[in-house]
Amino acid sequence: MVVLNKIYTRTGDDGTTGLGSGERRAKHDLRVAAYGTVDEANACIGMARVALAGGHSDMDAMLSRIQNDLFDLGADLATPDTGEKLEYEPLRIVASQVARVEADIDVMTRKLKPLRSFVLPGGNAAAAALHLARTVARRAERMIVELSQKPGETVGADAIRYINRVSDFLFVAARAVNDNGEADVLWVPGENR
Repeated sequence: MVVLNKIYTRTGDDGTTGLGSGERRAKHDLRVAAYGTVDEANACIGMARVALAGGHSDMDAMLSRIQNDLFDLGADLATPDTGEKLEYEPLRIVASQVARVEADIDVMTRKLKPLRSFVLPGGNAAAAALHLARTVARRAERMIVELSQKPGETVGADAIRYINRVSDFLFVAARAVNDNGEADVLWVPGENR
């Protein structure tokens, strides 16, 4: 259980932060930036949920699960697997979390109007917020993949798969709240030449 009795500790005043393993890293370290960007995506999803208020209860439940899972992902990333024994079992993203997001995508996709073009972010407020969350999730994904390829760093394969599916989910969710694609704003190539 997490207990936060004091919000400020002053330990980060030197520009470092503590990982789950106790190791200190610079606040601009790629690992810290990656899980910080996951947190940004989570905050964007929170804004999308506010925009959905009063409607789309199934979608809200899916987004709530994803928000919780994104904290799991942050915990996973904040505790690199160094092979050293820790005093606790670190939280890791697992394949069942990826599969659940895929199943949610499949449910929404069955109802969507087929795409005729790329979709511009917009439509209604909830869809726009979901598109914003999607772009932040994609940025997090790029950082996580970069981290996974950095010598001396490890990232679980399910963590990479999970963030990839989340951004896919957010795209489909944006279309779903845009009247199942009927209210999508489509890109018209060269329209303003």
